[in-house]
Amino acid sequence: MTKREVLIETSARHVHVTREDLDILFGEGYALTPKKALSQPGQFACEERVRVEGGKGAFPAVSILGPLRGATQVELSLTDARSIGVAAPVRESGDIEGSGGCKLVGPKGEVTLTKGVITAKRHIHATPGDAAAYGLKDKQIVSIKYEGSGRSIIFGDVVLRVHPDFALAAHIDTDESNAGGVAPGAVGEILTD
Repeated sequence: MTKREVLIETSARHVHVTREDLDILFGEGYALTPKKALSQPGQFACEERVRVEGGKGAFPAVSILGPLRGATQVELSLTDARSIGVAAPVRESGDIEGSGGCKLVGPKGEVTLTKGVITAKRHIHATPGDAAAYGLKDKQIVSIKYEGSGRSIIFGDVVLRVHPDFALAAHIDTDESNAGGVAPGAVGEILTD
């Protein structure tokens, strides 16, 4: 079998917002301003930033990612969460029940979240064709081996997420990226048991 290679991307702290929360933070009817396209089709980093406040501190300018979502969600590394005093359980994106809270502050208003702060579970986005070519299936738990920096590392407990609208790429957070010395454009190998 051929090597199952995957691009490894580092996902820094960011916020996804609903229409309602965007209206509060930036003003009624405000439209997000795309700054750059991300690897996943239709996803983009925005010019807009918000202050994320926890019990012990804050990040003054956290990027919003578009498009708008059905639930507001803040994604932080575990180090980020501890540094500002918020709970951020490791979860798949969208799984926010029982997660941490924080305050978001924009130029026009504030939103207090009682849930929505998570540390994103390591994951791989793949199309059905990618998954089939690699002999993998949706929700399968795999590992990623990376050897590019002199600090070889294997990331375990990586969930495979399969959807026709995805592009093949693995997402890890900044703590994980720093632990493995993962550079931009890094390619790893998907491992199965």
